[in-house]
Amino acid sequence: MSNQRSSRLLTGIVQFRHSSAMPCPYLPGRVERQLYAELGGPAPQEVFRRLSLAGFRRSHHIAYRPACPGCTECVPVRVDADHFEWTSSWRRIMRRNADLTIENAAMEITDEQYRLFRRYVRARHGDGDMAVMNRRDYSSMILSSPVDTGLVEFRDSSGELIAACLTDRLPDGLSAVYSFFDPARGRRSLGSFMVLWLIEEARRQELPHVYLGFWVGDSPKMAYKARFRPLQAFGPGGWTVLPEDDDINDPWYSQS
Repeated sequence: MSNQRSSRLLTGIVQFRHSSAMPCPYLPGRVERQLYAELGGPAPQEVFRRLSLAGFRRSHHIAYRPACPGCTECVPVRVDADHFEWTSSWRRIMRRNADLTIENAAMEITDEQYRLFRRYVRARHGDGDMAVMNRRDYSSMILSSPVDTGLVEFRDSSGELIAACLTDRLPDGLSAVYSFFDPARGRRSLGSFMVLWLIEEARRQELPHVYLGFWVGDSPKMAYKARFRPLQAFGPGGWTVLPEDDDINDPWYSQS
């Protein structure tokens, strides 16, 4: 699709709104506001593509990014899959999980998925909003996507579901929307493994990027993303490689 036609499709169908103030889910004592847009109209996939290039993230049928007064800690990031640095630690994680069977769930919702999701959320995010999600909420999180989305399941040698990853597909990469796994399988490092698998899958599909959402250097839940190098971050100058020292005060991405 040409840029001219893309522009015509977007004209008049993207309306941005600001959310009300909410407690920040990443940094205690701070307030979050989001800039968001509905992924509707005649070309939701094209709208999503353009917003992703501008650092937006998808949740359900909206694309959003933080727009918090006085704070720029949340930085959109993506892995450069073509030049990913395979360290010895990453290779060990891949070997530990070489026995897993990987299946496309074709957006099918099962009780097995929901039970695993509940175990994960209770162990890792028991103090957050997701802790009270019921099966209907879980189904909505998976199914209410107006774009090209898939759910991948990871099973051990006995056939037990131990991890899953909801992923959006874009023309220039894969976007990890949400992943969950068995918290009792710590030795497998399943969270990191799923990112590594997405990087390999992106390369297999000849896609240059894996979008990881927002990096927050001071948040233990989000800081891990900086380990996947080279990591590109979105700032006023567009997508640029994140500095190795991860200096969150670096004017490189200051939006003030």
